Amino acid sequence: QVQLVESGGGLVQAGGSLRLSCAASGRTFSSYAIGWFRQAPGTEREFAAAISASGGATRYVNSLKGRFTISRDNAKNTVLLQMNSLKPEDTAVYYCAAGPLMDVATQMYDYWGQGTQVTVSS
Repeated sequence: QVQLVESGGGLVQAGGSLRLSCAASGRTFSSYAIGWFRQAPGTEREFAAAISASGGATRYVNSLKGRFTISRDNAKNTVLLQMNSLKPEDTAVYYCAAGPLMDVATQMYDYWGQGTQVTVSS
């Protein structure tokens, strides 16, 4: 069992940066890949980035490469999502999720956090 709690969201102007944190409880955190997803109003939840259990591999949706960076610290049971050069279209609720593999599909993840709101003003 893994419990996930996101933090770090907020309101930022276009061009600014935010760093989201996903804090996990549970002794098996280091066994799970972690994904970040986002959901804007009226849209489906979409994949943003993922990191392998060891942290040795990462995966990003093409549109976010170069602006978003995912990292993890298994000793601290934490995954970070550094978001730079933010755009209004990045506005969404951001969720972290734990699963066996770095996958783009929501159904491949077993545990989800409650989400944190990111709002980017123009």
